[in-house]
Amino acid sequence: MGNYSAVTEFFLVGLSQYPEVQFFLFALCLIMYVIILLGNSLLLLISILDSRLHTPMYFFLGNLSLLDICYTSSSILPMLIIFKSGRKSISFMGCALQMVVSLGLGSTECVLLAVMAYDRYVAICNPLRYPIIMNRVLYVHMATWSWIIGCLNSLVQTVLTMVLPFCGNNVIDHLTCEILALLKLICSDISMNVLIMTVASIVLLVIPLLLIFTSYVFILSPIMRINSVEGRKKVFSTCSAHLTVVILFYGSALFMYMKPKSKDTKASDEIIGLSYGVVTPMLNPIIYSLRNKEVKEAVKKVMSRHLHL
Repeated sequence: MGNYSAVTEFFLVGLSQYPEVQFFLFALCLIMYVIILLGNSLLLLISILDSRLHTPMYFFLGNLSLLDICYTSSSILPMLIIFKSGRKSISFMGCALQMVVSLGLGSTECVLLAVMAYDRYVAICNPLRYPIIMNRVLYVHMATWSWIIGCLNSLVQTVLTMVLPFCGNNVIDHLTCEILALLKLICSDISMNVLIMTVASIVLLVIPLLLIFTSYVFILSPIMRINSVEGRKKVFSTCSAHLTVVILFYGSALFMYMKPKSKDTKASDEIIGLSYGVVTPMLNPIIYSLRNKEVKEAVKKVMSRHLHL
């Protein structure tokens, strides 16, 4: 990457105007990070070990868990180091790497959640043809393309940002190397970057959200026709878990990337960014575990097997 300025490192000063909350944020992020690692690792492990969970839904769920572990490791670990460090800096290449990883994984999750909604639509609206439609080749390809699309978007946006001149501006008013915060430091025309980001936001946020909404409009009618209360409850539990994750993830993502931009970063933006990057990955395994009987049974089975060893 050609950085046409003298900037070799960046200083992350997010929420530095509130020094009294620094230790609290450090402790909170550390606890949440441990919960994210444990919860998502357990969900990923049981989706591999329990043969009953070798279905498209749990394959996508395993991908989501892996994605959340990688996403938070790329953002929270550097954040924890910066919270405890007197010199709140990150190298130019370190910042670029953090941005390409976090943006790529966030973009991948947008596509993956839409893919999971399609899987639920086929399972509920075409239950007899579900094994034929959602065959192994298709769902592996769907997950693979989710990762490819997310990574390509991230790579393009990161390269186009990091090759622009910063003209000595190296103080990022954010907790991480977030693309919106970096664009504020660039001293040349960023209209192309803004255009590409807007298109990417529509393609990766708005369109998947519309697809998810459309899927659930079609799903609602078959659910209401289920005579068995237990059957209806089971379908509602898996759908409501996915919808809860969608609302949490897309709500914070839309606030971050689709709201009108201002020159100054507000504390609320940084808190929303923290929610987008930490709270949602922490709640994902909890939501899916609490509202899914199969997951709870698989956890008990795996735990009991290891306790008896």
